[in-house]
Order: sequence, then structure tokens, then C-alpha cells
Amino acid sequence: MARFTALLIHMAGSFILATAAVALIYGAWYPAPLDKAVGVSSIVLMMIAVDVILGPLLTFIVYQPEKKSLRFDLTMIVALQLAAFAYGLTTIASGRPVWLVFNADRFDVVQASEVDTRYTAEANQEFRQPSWTGPKWVASVNPKDIEKRNQLILESVEGGPDLPQRIDLFQPLDSEAAHLRTRAQPLDKLREFNLRDDVNAALTTWRQADAWLPLMSRIQPMVVLLNKAEAKPVAIVNLRPWS
Repeated sequence: MARFTALLIHMAGSFILATAAVALIYGAWYPAPLDKAVGVSSIVLMMIAVDVILGPLLTFIVYQPEKKSLRFDLTMIVALQLAAFAYGLTTIASGRPVWLVFNADRFDVVQASEVDTRYTAEANQEFRQPSWTGPKWVASVNPKDIEKRNQLILESVEGGPDLPQRIDLFQPLDSEAAHLRTRAQPLDKLREFNLRDDVNAALTTWRQADAWLPLMSRIQPMVVLLNKAEAKPVAIVNLRPWS
């Protein structure tokens, strides 16, 4: 009976900690549907499994009131559990989407770990610190200097940072409004790549949208719905931007 009581107490504390973490992850760092776009759920499930299941299970196994080393054993279990939890949360934080970058004819999801920090001092102040409260919309433009442009092309070809990762090349999205309007695609085209009912459901929810652009991400590409007149994003929706 004492073991079950210890198990329940440990599990309750672990559940509260996991609930707070999940609220932070999905509420701020990975707002839907970006959690699917970058594929964070498997890491979250692993972290929760260690926190809510494995930790309390170890407590249940070692808990014996008469055991002399019980306090030490429980302390070690909690310490290891918190270390694993902190490692998982740090990994998730480093992969959080921080920028949604308009780049030529699409948007790119840029995660915190992908940001090229070599040119931070050259970036505008508003782009130097990645957000902790959800990704921000920006535009990225090619360098005017030919030598810098060639260097960027060479680095990207070799697998290095490209326009979306270069915060020194960021500009407010409004500054590329004309370019965004010329690249925006008609809503009817979405029906070529998606079920009509799925498209209609998204457009019913976001009635102000009258155009769209692809959203490139590491796991699953999606669609950015736009208001063409205002040249502003309306929403990210889980639709396919191509077949």
C-alpha cells in the first residue's frame, strides 16, 4: 500500500510538470499546425513517457519504508528524471519555430537551431533575438553586393545557411508587400492538390483569405493563407501546396 501511495504522489507531481510543459510547447513555441510541420510530437511524447511513467515506476520499484537508502534512492530518481526532462525541454526549445520568412515565392519555417548567428551584429535590432512566444513573420532579401550574393549562393549550395537563416538580410514583411502580391497564388489552385471539402473548411474559417503561398518546413510543407490587398498572412493551414 505504501508503494502505491508513493507511486501516486510521484505520478501526480510528474503529471503537473508535464502538463505545464505541454502548455508551453503547444501554446507558445509550436502553435498549431506548426507542431505537425516540424514534427515535434514524437519528442514530446518521449519526454512525457520518461517524466510521467518511468520516474514514478522506478519509485514504485525501490520504495520500501524500512529501506535505509530510500531517501538517497528517491533523490537520485527525481534528479535523473529532472535531468532527462530538462534535456528534452532544451532540445524542444532549440527546435522551436522562430521565424516565418517570405523568400522569393514562398515562406520558410526557420527553427531556433537553424538561425545563422555569424552576422547578428549586422542585423536590425528587432531581428537579433529569436522569439520565445511564437514565430514572427519577416521577409528576407538578397544582398545588393554581388560578392556577398555569390558567397551566399556558394554557402547554400554546400549545405550552409541560405536566405531564410540569415537574420542580417531580414526586413519587415511590409517592405516586400508588392513582391508578395505578385507571387501570391489564387485559392482555386489549392483544390488541385487537396480535397475540395478540406479547402472549403479552411476558407470558411479564414474568410478574409483570398490568396496563398507555400510554407516550406522540415517535415511537412503547408500553406499560408493571405489577404492579397493587405499583403499579410491570415493563417497557416494544413493543406498541401503541391501534389
